[in-house]
Amino acid sequence: MNLANKLTFLRILLVPVFVVLMYMDFQGARIAATIIFIFASFTDFLDGYIARKNQLVTNFGKFADPLADKILVCAALIILTEIGDVPAWGVIIIIAREFAVTGLRIIAASENITIAASKLGKVKTVSQLISTIILLSNITILYKFGIYLFYLAILFTIISGLDYFIKNKRVLDLENI
Repeated sequence: MNLANKLTFLRILLVPVFVVLMYMDFQGARIAATIIFIFASFTDFLDGYIARKNQLVTNFGKFADPLADKILVCAALIILTEIGDVPAWGVIIIIAREFAVTGLRIIAASENITIAASKLGKVKTVSQLISTIILLSNITILYKFGIYLFYLAILFTIISGLDYFIKNKRVLDLENI
């Protein structure tokens, strides 16, 4: 297993650590969970950089990297919903978009078409991660900004999802339904 894939695997292993820390009841547990989330999120950038720079792109990485990202972000958003920091409807939109775009990519892959991450998709990811980190940290002075950014992330989630489907509608073969 190459270094990029090890980082992806590490990100998956950090999810239960993050989740357990979020439910622990001791001073600093939530900050520790936030630090784990930040570190795990950073491994996403790092593994992609290492894989491209060193030509270590593998089928495992193509499968596991986006899966690890979705597991991490979904875990955080579900916990934030449970503790009442974000509305469930927003999290449902985010998760539904992830399922829909992943499904589109699976269909495209079956036709030997690769759908690369778009700039809008990257903006969506960054806005989701920053808002999630702010909300996880539970720093009162930043909370309102985190909520506004969360709503902005929902907007980017919708726009980028529509963008993927509009630009790749040929993959769905809608004429033959």
